[in-house]
Amino acid sequence: MQFKHPEILWALLLLLIPIFIHLFQLRRFKIEPFTNVAMLKKVISESRKSSTLKKWLLLFSRIALITAFVIAFAQPFSSSEKALKPMETVIYLDNSFSMQAKSEGVPLLKKAVQNLIQNIDSDAIFSLFTNDRVFRKVTLSDVQNELLTLPYSQNQYSISDIRLKAKTLFSKSDEQTKRVLLFSDFQNRIAGSALVEDVETHFVQLQPDDSRNVAIDSVYLDGISTGQNTLFVILSGVIDESIPISLYDADKLIAKTSATFGERGVAKVEFTLSEKSAIDGRLVINDPVLAYDNNFFFTINNSEIIKVLAISEGDVTYLKKLFREDEFDLVTTTLPKLNYSLIEQQNLVVIDNLESIPESLKRTLRNFHDTGGSLVIIPSKKIEPQSYNALLQSLGKVQLKDFITNEQNISQINFEHPLYQNVFEKRVTNFQNPKVTAYYKIDSYLPKLLSYSSGEPFLIGENRFYLFSAPLETENSNFKSAPLIVPTFYNMAQFSLKNPELYFTVNSTSQTDIGISLSKDDIVRLTKEDVEIIPQQQSFKNKVRLFFDDNPQEEGIFSIQIRDSTYKKVGFNYNRNESKLQYADMANFTTMNEKASIASLFDFIKSENSIAAYWKWFVILALIFALVEALIQKFIA
Repeated sequence: MQFKHPEILWALLLLLIPIFIHLFQLRRFKIEPFTNVAMLKKVISESRKSSTLKKWLLLFSRIALITAFVIAFAQPFSSSEKALKPMETVIYLDNSFSMQAKSEGVPLLKKAVQNLIQNIDSDAIFSLFTNDRVFRKVTLSDVQNELLTLPYSQNQYSISDIRLKAKTLFSKSDEQTKRVLLFSDFQNRIAGSALVEDVETHFVQLQPDDSRNVAIDSVYLDGISTGQNTLFVILSGVIDESIPISLYDADKLIAKTSATFGERGVAKVEFTLSEKSAIDGRLVINDPVLAYDNNFFFTINNSEIIKVLAISEGDVTYLKKLFREDEFDLVTTTLPKLNYSLIEQQNLVVIDNLESIPESLKRTLRNFHDTGGSLVIIPSKKIEPQSYNALLQSLGKVQLKDFITNEQNISQINFEHPLYQNVFEKRVTNFQNPKVTAYYKIDSYLPKLLSYSSGEPFLIGENRFYLFSAPLETENSNFKSAPLIVPTFYNMAQFSLKNPELYFTVNSTSQTDIGISLSKDDIVRLTKEDVEIIPQQQSFKNKVRLFFDDNPQEEGIFSIQIRDSTYKKVGFNYNRNESKLQYADMANFTTMNEKASIASLFDFIKSENSIAAYWKWFVILALIFALVEALIQKFIA
C-alpha cells in the first residue's frame, strides 16, 4: 500500500492522547463506614469490573477511529510502478492510400479515427503524427475535428521513419515513461522490427475484409516515333472476372474495353487512337477496394520541332534521312558558310568531318553546351589534334590520340545507357555488326555507349556530349547503313529537347523541356483548376527546363502556362506502391506488443495505469468505530 500524502501519518501520534487519558485518569475512592452488609460489597466489586471493561473498549474504539481518519486523509492506494511515473504518449496514425481499404464497410482510416476518439481519455495529453501531419502535445478536443476530416496521403512511413519521427516528439527527460502506439495496416514495404530504444511500443494491425485490389499501373505508346498510335495499358490485380476500363479525353469518353487478368495477376489492354493528336488522357476503372488507383492521367502533346544544326565537310545525306521534317528542323552548312548566330538557337549541333575547329567556333560551342545544348563530334581522317583536344578537354576531359589503321567490329552495346535503354526488346548479341577500318584511340573516363570487339570505345558520351572515335565516311565505316545508327542519332536529338513523358509520378525526380526562349520577366507556371504552382526552372537561350521534384503534390492534368497562354500539358499520377495489399507478418516485430483492436489496447493501458484508492473505505471504517463507541456508551454501564 502506498500513500498520496504520507506526511499526514505523523498525526497517528495523536493516539497517545486517549491512551494517556485512559491509563492515567485514576480515581481515588474514599472509604466511608457503613453497615456491614455482605451483599453490598459484592455489588460494588462487580460494578468496578464492568467499568474497567467499558474503559478498555472505549480506548480501543477511539484509537481505531483516529487511526482510520488519519489513514483516510493520507489517501492510501495501490498501483503498478508505471502508473506512478509521468507518461508521454506518441501515436502514429497511418493515413496512406492503402488505408482506403474497407473493414465492415468502413475505410480502415475512418474506423481507426472513430475508435481512437471513443477510447482515448478526453483530458489526456498526447502527440500524434501521420504520414504528412504532426500534432504536438494536444488533447482530443484540440484535434478531433481535424482527425475526422483527415485526408489520405501518398506517403507511407517505414519503421525507421516512424522511429526517427517519434524520437523528435518525446522530451529528453528520463523521468517520464515513454509509450508509442502504432495504428497501421503494416504493408510488406515496412521493414525492420525495432522501434525506439527504451520505449514501450504497442501496435494494432488493421486489415480489410477484401485485399483483392485492381490498379492501373502504367501506360505506353507503341511506335510513337514511327507515327503509330496504339495506347497500351497495364493493370494489376488478382480477380477471376474481367473489369471494364474507359478512356477519356478530358471529360469526353472516346473508348471503352474490358481487362482480363492472367495467372500472374496482370492484364494488358490496348486502345487504337483515331489520330496522333493532343489528348488530355484519363483512364478509369471502378474497383471498390482502393479508390486512389482507379484513375490514371496521361497526356499526348503535339511534338515540338527539334532544331538540329550540322556543320560538315562531308556527305550529310544520312542526316537528312534520319531527321525527318515533321519532327526536326535540320540545317546543314559547311564551316566557311557557318552563321555563328544560328548555334545558340539550336537544340543539337553535329560537328562532322572537320579537319580543324577554329578558336571562335570552340568558344561558341563551349557556350552552347554550357547553356543546355547537345553536341555530337565526329572526327575526320585528318585532323589537327591540338584544335580538337582543346575543345574536348573543356567538354569532358577527353583526348584523341593515335589514329590506328586496324579493322574493328562494333559489337558491344551499353544497354543500361538511356540512349539504348528502351530500344531493344531483349539484349541482342548476334546482330549484324557494323565495322570501321581505322579509328582514333581515346583517353577518357566518359561512359562507353558503343565499343569495338577489343573493348575500345567507338562512341562515348555523357551530359549532352557525344564523341565518335572513328570517321563515319563510307570509305572508313559502314555505320551509316547499319540499323544501329537510327536509334543512336534519333535519341541524341530527342534528349537534346526533353519532351514531356506520357505521365510523371507525383513526388519523383523528373524534368521536361519546352523549346521557347523566355524574356527576363517571364515565368513558367503549372496550373490545374484553382491550383497554381511555380516549379523549379532553368532558362537557356533556346529552351526552358522544368524540374518536378516536390511539386505538384496531387494527381491530374496540369497546364504549362507562360503568361496567359497554355504551352502544353503534363499528367501526374500517384505512385502505385500502395496498390498491392500484401501485409507484413507482425510476429517478426519482436520488440512490439500487439493488440487485436484499438479498444482492447486502450483497455490494457487503462488497467496498467489504474490506481486503486482506499481512503473511502477508511472513512467508512472510522464511521463504524464512531458508531461502536456510541453503542458502548449506551449499552455498557
